[in-house]
Amino acid sequence: MNAAQLFVKCLENEGVEYIFGVPGEENAHFMMALEASSIKFILCRHEQGAAFMADVYGRLTGRAGVCMGTLGPGATNLVTGVADANMDRSPVVAITGQADSRRQHKESHQHMDIVGMFRPITKWAQPILHSMNVPEVVRKAFKLATMEKPGACHIELADDIAAYEVDHVPLPVHHPRRPVPDDKVVDQAIDLISKAKRPIILAGNGAIRKRASNQLRIFSERTGIGVISTFMGKGSVSRHAPYCLFTIGLQSKDYAWIALDRADLVITLGYDIVEYLPRFWNKHHCYDKNRKIIHIDFLPAETDDHYQVDVEITGDLAHTLWMLNSRLKEGALSYDLCHQAELRKEMLKDFAKHSKDDTKGFIRPQKVICDVREIMGSGDILLSDVGAHKMWVGRYYHCDEPNTCLIPNGFCSMGFALPGAVAAKLVYPERKILAICGDGAFLMNVQELETARRIGTNIVIMIWEDNEYGLIKWKQESQFGKSTDLRFNNPEFIKLAESFGCAGMRVENARDLVPALKKAFTYKVPVILSVPIDYRENTKLTDRLGDIQCPI
Repeated sequence: MNAAQLFVKCLENEGVEYIFGVPGEENAHFMMALEASSIKFILCRHEQGAAFMADVYGRLTGRAGVCMGTLGPGATNLVTGVADANMDRSPVVAITGQADSRRQHKESHQHMDIVGMFRPITKWAQPILHSMNVPEVVRKAFKLATMEKPGACHIELADDIAAYEVDHVPLPVHHPRRPVPDDKVVDQAIDLISKAKRPIILAGNGAIRKRASNQLRIFSERTGIGVISTFMGKGSVSRHAPYCLFTIGLQSKDYAWIALDRADLVITLGYDIVEYLPRFWNKHHCYDKNRKIIHIDFLPAETDDHYQVDVEITGDLAHTLWMLNSRLKEGALSYDLCHQAELRKEMLKDFAKHSKDDTKGFIRPQKVICDVREIMGSGDILLSDVGAHKMWVGRYYHCDEPNTCLIPNGFCSMGFALPGAVAAKLVYPERKILAICGDGAFLMNVQELETARRIGTNIVIMIWEDNEYGLIKWKQESQFGKSTDLRFNNPEFIKLAESFGCAGMRVENARDLVPALKKAFTYKVPVILSVPIDYRENTKLTDRLGDIQCPI
């Protein structure tokens, strides 16, 4: 067989189900080999969409999603989605073609240093320099992509090397156990936990691994300690649990911020500062003897002036929590957590404030989120794109289970939700999949609507219409009191949907939103549901959070 055929056998050996991509002539041998394999190739309309699909596949399965592009512009088009996966800790393997190795030393058609371009945005990037290296390179890429913390890897296969004959077989797939922490450091953490009076937990994206989430719930049920999640930590504990204090991340004062500010011990679990900087929740520039921090994660704490930790536990997060749970003694803890219960009551009242709105013409974001939460089941998946709507989803939409609200919040790339929803439907065809997009982000990867229709993924895409880049306007007005011109025009979304062979709906009355959502999820084709949104609420929220009074 040739190297391309061996490559595909190695991918089968890794359990790859799908490859998302756009091929070119330098992928020809690879595509012929793929045609004869068990792997399904999902032909996309843009490489960025393919990378976002691989990203979401990786988030939902824990296995590396695979995307592919050709050399030159095919590879550069993959960059944004691959960078998003890497910074949001999603396992992805990106495959690109490359020019014949006999012309790589000189100026040549579409040839560029693809591996050099991918190195800053991946955990590992490597060209296959010899056909016999294929099994080692593939195995290493998948191993590194899925190791904590997960991320993206890149493999380059040149056109001529793909055609070379080779007599090798795939390497066995072994999944090494993650290291566990030392007993001594866990005992130190228990000592701090026992002495605290007002502890709190900040759960990040590492806490949504299923085993970690289960152990976290046991820990909070035994201790009563409240859990605040970052945007990507949603669902680490159930929204119905009395210790759930919902989400932080608006970079401004909020009820969750108050809870953190009152704490004398902050336990961070799988917390990633790429998502939410410590200076937003920890005002102390250096060590503060009145507040302790326990860092629990797969990796050591990042060095940060506002993140001086007292105990640092590195190792498997679920096992660390199990060790803590096994050391907890009944009746040994005495906490003053009444303020957390009061804050939760205030938050619930805040979330429900506009649930009965009956506005026409423009609908408040709070009302939309309430209705979406009513329709979506505990296992259904919402994907938020990036824009002003992400802030509202982040604050108001809460979950029962991990990985049921996917928000890109490390790299924060627009254009994520529509292609991501396609992958989510492939992973969970029985679940409702809803993408919430701004009108700006939707049009960045609108072409994948054709992909969704062609492969039969009946997703729902809700577009929040405001005819401008609303998040940038919100931030400019908050900082400068005015904004630059950020307005644009939109197509007629219903006609656009129909032109793709999809269904289109528009809701202009708040009371019609629930019936429209119910109807949208009955279609066998993708549905666009456009909603004119009342973004006057953006500045109102900023003002209200600025004046928020602590209820305790």
